[in-house]
Amino acid sequence: MAIRQIGRMVDYIKSNRKIRFVLASAVVLLLCGIVCAIFLGTWVRMFIDHELVLRQGSMTFEWWARPPVRPFVKVYVYNVTNADEFLNNGSKPILDELGPYVYSEEWEKVNITDNQNGTLSFHYKRTYTFVPEMSKGFDDDAVVVPNIPMLSATSQSKHAARFLRLAMASIMDILKIKPFVEVSVGQLLWGYEDPLLKLAKDVVPKEQKLPYEEFGLFYGKNGTSPDVVTMFTGANDMMQYGIIERYNLRDKLQHWTTDQCNSIAGSDGSIFPPHISKNDTLAVYDKDLCRLLPLKFLKEVTSAGIQGYRFTPPEDVFANDEHNRCFCPAGPPCAPNGLFNVSLCQYDSPIMLSFPHFYLADPSLREKVEGISEPVPEDHRLFIDVQPEMGIAMRARARIQINLAVSQVIDIKQVANFPDIVFPILWFEEGIDELPEQVTSLLRLATKVPPIARTTLGWGLSALGILLILLAVTCLIRSSHRQSTLRLEGHVVAKPPPTKAPSKENGYELNSRR
Repeated sequence: MAIRQIGRMVDYIKSNRKIRFVLASAVVLLLCGIVCAIFLGTWVRMFIDHELVLRQGSMTFEWWARPPVRPFVKVYVYNVTNADEFLNNGSKPILDELGPYVYSEEWEKVNITDNQNGTLSFHYKRTYTFVPEMSKGFDDDAVVVPNIPMLSATSQSKHAARFLRLAMASIMDILKIKPFVEVSVGQLLWGYEDPLLKLAKDVVPKEQKLPYEEFGLFYGKNGTSPDVVTMFTGANDMMQYGIIERYNLRDKLQHWTTDQCNSIAGSDGSIFPPHISKNDTLAVYDKDLCRLLPLKFLKEVTSAGIQGYRFTPPEDVFANDEHNRCFCPAGPPCAPNGLFNVSLCQYDSPIMLSFPHFYLADPSLREKVEGISEPVPEDHRLFIDVQPEMGIAMRARARIQINLAVSQVIDIKQVANFPDIVFPILWFEEGIDELPEQVTSLLRLATKVPPIARTTLGWGLSALGILLILLAVTCLIRSSHRQSTLRLEGHVVAKPPPTKAPSKENGYELNSRR
């Protein structure tokens, strides 16, 4: 009986050790589940940040240097159909919007240099190819548009000495230069020989010459840009990832009145610092825009099954108000509401940018011409769809309209009847519809798997830990009952049997023996 009792006690001790082991394992699993639920998101962010850094040889670097996308540019030209009536009779200009003329675009960054300080320097290389099957017309279609070189020269001479204006009128008369020109769409975009520019090449001092011999609104963009861009890689600070540090060795512009307006610390529109929230303001810098363009959250979107945020410029981005006063260094009058004056970046040519169809601009600008319909936000708004965790642009539409602010100059007979007017020339949209499958599949993996893993591991490990704790507690309760039973049995075994009192007979026999 005692041996059996000892065996039971040994079994109890062993089972108690197993229960303690199970209980300890359950606590560890429960803690692991809690830790995963709390910290897995942070670990994933750290991993994403590490993989996003632009290092030569990495996948993100290859995608950044040679994007696996084929952007497009759609151009819409405002063809002037009553140029003579406008000049001679003062009729309202009638415009016929032609297009789109579609060009595919190949992006590449060349001459990349690692500066060993968390930045890369490079040149942009863009190649444009006309796509007739996507276009409504051909790029050799003839259009009538304002003569931008001539009207720029006359507008600039408005405050010059009168004899200079008269001399300019004589030169234009000799060269037979008129306020409107008929050129092909391709010439308007990529360049044509202009007699004024040709003359300037021969007579203007070398240090004052323009850096081009032909005129075109996209002149010099088809090929490798001479501009040197320096961008942060994110190696030292992911909050600066993809942000431009310097442009042609300058860390800010020289045109505006405050450092904030002269800042170039923005993205080129392809990548942004990761972990973007709806309250963030993104910034894009483009040399031709001559400033940072702020972008605010508009709405949530889905592209190729990936959740993203749509950012767009605020409605007052080109407003003629106090917060834009720094972009008006000459003082009032400044650009009309909804227009941005880039003449300081365009060799004093009176170019003003707006959104297509004068979206967000003063309606009177559109009412001064015929043929431009009311703007539609979905068709004329600039936007970028960004995957917020990784900061990658998934879809984009950069929509800009180019306008010429013409000033009437009475002393130059060729433009004496040309009134003060903001004359729209064309508008274009540049962008991508979606990323290629190889990129979107990785984006889906990076954005959908971590939350599932966090939920699965966090709740799974916690549930398993709780289950094991319940199991261990149940076993302990049963073991406790068993131990109580063993103690009772032990008391029964250890108790001596009761001693019987001697009977009378036994007592008689004992006395007899004596």
